[in-house]
Amino acid sequence: MSEQDVEMFNDSLERCKSTSGFLGRFYELFLASSEEVSEKFKHTDFRKQKRALMTSLYMMMLVTEGRAEGDAYLERIAKVHSKSQMDIKPKLYELWLDCLIQAVREFDPLFNEETERAWRNIMRPGIEFMKSRY
Repeated sequence: MSEQDVEMFNDSLERCKSTSGFLGRFYELFLASSEEVSEKFKHTDFRKQKRALMTSLYMMMLVTEGRAEGDAYLERIAKVHSKSQMDIKPKLYELWLDCLIQAVREFDPLFNEETERAWRNIMRPGIEFMKSRY
């Protein structure tokens, strides 16, 4: 993972966070993307869920930097999302990422192809790890 990707991702995330509604828009897109997704979130406290997602985004960045705390976090989250607990199917992670990228596209005024590449590069290792633990 290049340092440039990490910086570009972090800067973009900060721009997205600076405008209210970023995570809400992501969840609008994600819930509308699939009946299965909508069903999984039926009883969700979205205030807590948004905080958890923001933590996950930062942890994904730590994973790509090889930081132990990111790896430990991802291991814990993967167990919760596995078939034996929440049963989050691997195909849903691609929807998740596409909806996340769409929300970034809408909220980052400097979004471009390089920004998208950085987000995908930062998210990919964690997504692949989550899928492998299903």
